[in-house]
Amino acid sequence: MNLVEKKCIPCEGGIPKLTLKEAQFLQTQIPGWTIQGDLIQRSFRFKNFIQAMHFVNSMAQLAEEQGHHPDFCVHYNQVEVTLWTHAIEGLSENDFILAAKIDQIEKN
Repeated sequence: MNLVEKKCIPCEGGIPKLTLKEAQFLQTQIPGWTIQGDLIQRSFRFKNFIQAMHFVNSMAQLAEEQGHHPDFCVHYNQVEVTLWTHAIEGLSENDFILAAKIDQIEKN
């Protein structure tokens, strides 16, 4: 099953964070995202501020549905998104699932 078909599973800690090798394997399904230590990041560009905010609002709704929430920053027409699992202070499969789902927002 590919990442976009999965659903985030609540994480309260107690599980190991992904190894770099595991993270790199999952990253193959989310081109455009980069691994930066214990997090993944991607920058999205839009035509204007309104489109950037529409994306942020769509991302917020998706994140709430998945129970997994990204960090993000808006710079006029650019949205920088960062994902990591706070409860384990590193990457989990949830981060890659949400990244794949966020990529689907961009395509719509």
